[in-house]
Amino acid sequence: MRTYKLTTAYDGTRYQGWQRQSSTDRTIQGILEQAISAQIGFRAEIDGSGRTDAGVHASGQTASIVLPGEVEAGFFTERVNAALPPDIRILDACLVRNGFHARKSAVGKVYEYCVDTGEKPDVFTRRYTYHFPHRLDLEAMRKAAGYLTGYHEFAAYTDKKEDISTNRTIYAIIVSGQGGRVQIKYDGTGFLYHMVRILTGTLLEVGT
Repeated sequence: MRTYKLTTAYDGTRYQGWQRQSSTDRTIQGILEQAISAQIGFRAEIDGSGRTDAGVHASGQTASIVLPGEVEAGFFTERVNAALPPDIRILDACLVRNGFHARKSAVGKVYEYCVDTGEKPDVFTRRYTYHFPHRLDLEAMRKAAGYLTGYHEFAAYTDKKEDISTNRTIYAIIVSGQGGRVQIKYDGTGFLYHMVRILTGTLLEVGT
């Protein structure tokens, strides 16, 4: 058996998030599995480093796949990419030790929210920014971010109450901005369902 680590990127506008779903075929995992399966001739299953919500984009999400044998160079980045839609790409693929698992082996995750504070949404970046036409106090947001970093119980920051533990560690929350654009970057061990968007909403409320 051979295990491969894949680095993927995608524009999530047209998709219902990463995780395969029985109710739709518009998921990143599902489409990747279809493309890989078509090339190897049998059903393939891949694991992602985490689930993403509908409409979320990724610039470097890790996935892993176990195959019965080694594939030729360029199999993923050339053959599989040729079978994928243009808004999903495998950026890199490498052979790793057996036992590697994209989710279980992950040591951290990074999310970034881009906020457009202009009066009207920017025509070119509207798909990749959240339009929030309000003046923001970035220093107040940074102060609030300081209270949220570290190891905490984040049950109030998720819509889903099924998780066994709602304790998480956030290493850093970086708030930066210039010229009507604000970026909020989250670096942590992992995040609960909708946790990043609820944290963002909280910081935007502080900022106003």
